Amino acid sequence: MSLQVHKTTSDRAADAIIYTVLTLFGLATLFPVYYVFIMSITPYSEVMRNGGFVLVPRSVTWDAFRAIFGSPVVPQALRITITVTILGTACNLVVTTLLAYPLSKKFIPGRSVILLGIVFTMLFSGGLIPLYLVVRATGLLDTIWALIIPGLVSTFNMLVMKTYFENLPAEIEEAARVDGCGELQTLLRIVLPLSMPIMATLGLFYAVGHWNNYFSGIMYLSDKSLYPIQVVLRNMIQTQSISQDLLIQNPLLLQQLPPETMKMATVVVAVLPILVIYPFVQKYFIKGMLIGSIKG
Repeated sequence: MSLQVHKTTSDRAADAIIYTVLTLFGLATLFPVYYVFIMSITPYSEVMRNGGFVLVPRSVTWDAFRAIFGSPVVPQALRITITVTILGTACNLVVTTLLAYPLSKKFIPGRSVILLGIVFTMLFSGGLIPLYLVVRATGLLDTIWALIIPGLVSTFNMLVMKTYFENLPAEIEEAARVDGCGELQTLLRIVLPLSMPIMATLGLFYAVGHWNNYFSGIMYLSDKSLYPIQVVLRNMIQTQSISQDLLIQNPLLLQQLPPETMKMATVVVAVLPILVIYPFVQKYFIKGMLIGSIKG
């Protein structure tokens, strides 16, 4: 038997206000993305006629995207970014899991001391210069591993995963041990299948972090062929040198494709993959954050 809730006039008015505010907030959030995309496909002559601001273009051109993908710069940077994101996220999840799972067991000797040392890194760090010296001493400079290993574990993500493991029913693991499973088998066959929400959540955190990371590329890479897409975009915005390199690939587009249009098209290429993937993992993201951040 279903129960129908009858809303009063004041309740309906409050709902209308809330939905209106949320709609306006959503439109304000999406507008910069929409504007960047419109500017990337609008002919430069039309942009100039409208004073540099166009909401609905009268004509559309894909010359900017043909130019950036016709040059080796952006496709190579995109391949590096995709490789680092996939490989880095996999390494992040493996190492974070192997650290969080044993720390979720209260019987582990020295557990409190180890947790204290890990949490201490959230408050104090060694600094950029010692970090750079460590990366150089380990031979990671000018390799894609310099974009992965220095940030292999996030303390916050590890604590969230540890809390999630602590909330799993202890009876399930005890039953697995009675059936003869060791700790590793219990983790692989019992715990991980039950932890897909938190894995998807933290995987999204790590993946977005790798995709948007440009600082590591600036610090550890001098080989331009290893630059991720965010470093290429940063250099394009600051120096315009890379945008000119792109235009050299097709000199006929030089007049129609100023650096600003190239920047807008590159921003779209850099942002679009995350926008496409996020809706498919949103339900796991919300569930994982609610369960993994609250104990009890």
